[in-house]
Amino acid sequence: MSMFNVFSIAGSALTAQSQRLNVVASNLANADSATSSTGQPYRAKQVVFSAVPLQAAGATGVKVTSVIEDPSPMKQVYDPKNPLADSKGYVSMPNVNVVEEMVNMISASRSYQTNVDMMNTAKTLLLKTLALGQ
Repeated sequence: MSMFNVFSIAGSALTAQSQRLNVVASNLANADSATSSTGQPYRAKQVVFSAVPLQAAGATGVKVTSVIEDPSPMKQVYDPKNPLADSKGYVSMPNVNVVEEMVNMISASRSYQTNVDMMNTAKTLLLKTLALGQ
């Protein structure tokens, strides 16, 4: 495995974590929306990662294979004056758990930063290796 594979591995992780952050941002933005563009309450989304072999022998990266909807039930809020309320006075709200989304955001952000640090460390090591020959 080449030393340069580190950049491919970390790059794939940066892309995957970036997509995860976009999904978390979408979930947080729609946490209090009673309806979405389809007219139904917004369903929380989650990313699914998978390991993928890279072109270099022995290197494995990560990618987002799909973005799935959270199957948990919608929140039911009692608000009989809301025009979206059913006959019992309940309004279906998105199944977004703000605390879980904040934890996902922190986790994705830290993973992203760790991969950036790994790329910077590899770059520094490669530059120092080149300087040895001078």
